[in-house]
Amino acid sequence: MAGARKTKRKAKRATAKRKMRAIARRGLMLVLSSPSGAGKTTLSRLLLNADKSVELSVSVTTRPRRAGEKHGRDYRFIQKSQFQKMRENGELLESAEVFGNFYGTPRAPVEKALSAGRDVLFDIDWQGTQQLREKVKDDVATIFVLPPSTADLEKRLRTRAQDSAEVIGSRMAKAADEMSHWAEYDYVIINKDIDQAYAEVRAILAAERLKRERQTGLTDFVRDLQAKL
Repeated sequence: MAGARKTKRKAKRATAKRKMRAIARRGLMLVLSSPSGAGKTTLSRLLLNADKSVELSVSVTTRPRRAGEKHGRDYRFIQKSQFQKMRENGELLESAEVFGNFYGTPRAPVEKALSAGRDVLFDIDWQGTQQLREKVKDDVATIFVLPPSTADLEKRLRTRAQDSAEVIGSRMAKAADEMSHWAEYDYVIINKDIDQAYAEVRAILAAERLKRERQTGLTDFVRDLQAKL
């Protein structure tokens, strides 16, 4: 019994020390954008599976649900009338029309996560990214993912087997316009190899978390260090 109590006390002290070392920070919005098929969805999934401090911003959309998609996990599927009401009431951080369908990011869950020190991952296009920058610039870090070639991009789109040949053609035609916005992003990754691209995303996230202005508890931490000198 005595040994168990001693082990428990040590565990509590170790936990207390970890809490003391942790510096409070505000979360950030990590944006991944790319032409359809360039790999941002795969990169997003890898990051979410590996880092539990990151949560996905679940967008609302008016497009039909695809096979395998779940309401509330992939998107919140709503009617156009409801989408319009949310936009008019200022409940969306950003919104866009893509291929005749509307997409948007609900404001409330994002602000709640950031205040709690959690990071929010966005899988959105350049239009949505511009709107985020206009509204919450200091909280945003943006990454644009490029394919290694147009041939590779088309191959990936056809391999997905989710869209018709007509839709694939439309996506390829739109890719040039989407890629023209690469210079508006903080970081650019060429997705030649998914493992390398993922490592680069992780490195960017680590650096952004350490930015001085995001570490809200840093001032108190430094003052405490100075007081003990």
